[in-house]
Amino acid sequence: MTYDPASANPLHGNPLQTRADVEKALHDLFNPLLPYFSEGGARVRLDGAAAHFDRAAADLEGFARPLWGLTPLAAGGGKFDHWELYRRGLANGTDPEHPEYWGTVNSTDQRMVELAAIGFTMRLLPQLVWEPLSEKAKRNLAAYLKHARSFDYADNNWKFFRILVDLGLEECGVEFDRSLTEKYLEELDGFYIADGWYRDGNIRRIDHYIPFAMHFYGLIYAKLARGDEKRVAAYKERAALFAKDIRHWFDEDGGTLAFGRSLTYRFACGGFWGALAFADLEALPWGEIKGQFMRHLRWWADKPIAHGNGVLSVGYGYPSLMMAENYNSAGSPYWALKAFLPLALPDDHPFWTAEETPAVVDATPVPLRHPGMVMMHTKGNVVALSSGQQNYQMRWGAEKYAKFVYSSRYGFSIENDERAYNLAAFDGMIGFSDDGRHYRVRESNETARIAGNALHAVWKPWADVTVETWLLPANPWHIRVHRITTPRVLHATEGGFAVARADMNADRCAEGKGSASVRSATDVSVIVDLIGQRDGRAQRAQPNTNLIVSKTVVPQLRGEIPAGTTVLVTAAMALPAGGDAEAAASRMPDAPDLADLEALFARKGVDVSAILVPERF
Repeated sequence: MTYDPASANPLHGNPLQTRADVEKALHDLFNPLLPYFSEGGARVRLDGAAAHFDRAAADLEGFARPLWGLTPLAAGGGKFDHWELYRRGLANGTDPEHPEYWGTVNSTDQRMVELAAIGFTMRLLPQLVWEPLSEKAKRNLAAYLKHARSFDYADNNWKFFRILVDLGLEECGVEFDRSLTEKYLEELDGFYIADGWYRDGNIRRIDHYIPFAMHFYGLIYAKLARGDEKRVAAYKERAALFAKDIRHWFDEDGGTLAFGRSLTYRFACGGFWGALAFADLEALPWGEIKGQFMRHLRWWADKPIAHGNGVLSVGYGYPSLMMAENYNSAGSPYWALKAFLPLALPDDHPFWTAEETPAVVDATPVPLRHPGMVMMHTKGNVVALSSGQQNYQMRWGAEKYAKFVYSSRYGFSIENDERAYNLAAFDGMIGFSDDGRHYRVRESNETARIAGNALHAVWKPWADVTVETWLLPANPWHIRVHRITTPRVLHATEGGFAVARADMNADRCAEGKGSASVRSATDVSVIVDLIGQRDGRAQRAQPNTNLIVSKTVVPQLRGEIPAGTTVLVTAAMALPAGGDAEAAASRMPDAPDLADLEALFARKGVDVSAILVPERF
């Protein structure tokens, strides 16, 4: 039988309209894992691919991450038939004399991440995972958790993992050093910026870790903590502010902005909406919160995100190790089950009883100072113009953080060969080459500012080459202005949005002086040179480079950049195929006046929070 990628998706065919549908989805996601549990229950090994941490930690990851969904299920009264398997795994994984022992934590370690789910489960379900254990197993489990929490955790959202372990130890009557708990709570408060936004450590980036980590764990704490009313109130107040902004990272169909690292966690991005419900926080009307949550799950239901055996793949819209981080093991995608937190709530909770209401979308741009973005809603899509953030640590950090534009419908592409300039996609960015083979793109900014709905950044692809970039919304178009100062001749390639490529090259592509366009069965993507005559090209990108679809076409503009100072002005857009797309493609925006842009930022420009690392670090 031919592999059907859609039917291999455990969510396929599920209407995802009701609480019962969500509960079924969780079972359908978990059940394919059962054949991969070890005999002793402590290890789950799904394939032979590796992460940077050791195999025992990866096997613990496969064991623990499903608990983010299974624990709320049981807490809300849902049936799960395999708690004995988990009890056995907890006993054996923490027993140094058992062959399935998870290994000892002796420094910052991936095990610290996974133990948070166990602490969360002990806090909510002690009657299922603690009380039935033998006294020896209880001693081993408590000793393992206490030993792990005695080490320094990574200086970012990891600090919440000690807090979650502590919630579990407290619930089960285990004594521990509570000063460590308070220390991390205070340090986590130090990551708060303003207006509901955090940063995730000493870094120049603000990504999905703010909703699906910082706020997600903070709202769990707000629900489960005892005797910390001031901090609980602060967590709720921040989340309520954040909801008003982060809703603009979601499109009207439930897709979320494809941006940053760890996107293999997929519908964990919707975990924030579920966490609001779990914490009983009506940050937006319940109908809107529920709509955001349910639409996001539905958005994933028709995509080939699982292998033929129903196990979630590493990847985003399809299986792809190429886009993965070095910390992604085969069990990593099961952090997606964080989305199932609302199953802890009863059927009559207002989150479940509310009628879904549509997403709040508007053609008016929405500026977000802290991540340095201007959001634009278009049909079935949300577009983020991005001032540019920085990630030197992760593979393809420039593609994940430093492009000019990101999208929910069209995702973004990574490159697969830094020595093949002519093969690069360059969607949403510009690439420069001085030898026709190697290339440079924006990786970081010297400055990044926002003024109203406009963005400005100064960056250097080489030490002796300076680029200033202004980004402006012109919905559904956006405009990019680049002022390039170089001591030598360069070649430049700039890309629009990548769209799905049809089999047998059935798409209609137009290449000419000053423009390029792609018309597929589903989408129209256009890029235009507003003041010059660069050559248009429809670039058939290398396979498996785009996050959402495995084969794409990208309209590009290409041309030589002479020594001296050159100004380029580009307009790009993409819309679902149809009359609206064709009408928009025929109405190109005008080129802005560069002097007006400079005057705007002189009057109103403020620094983007994302690149301002606090002095305390």
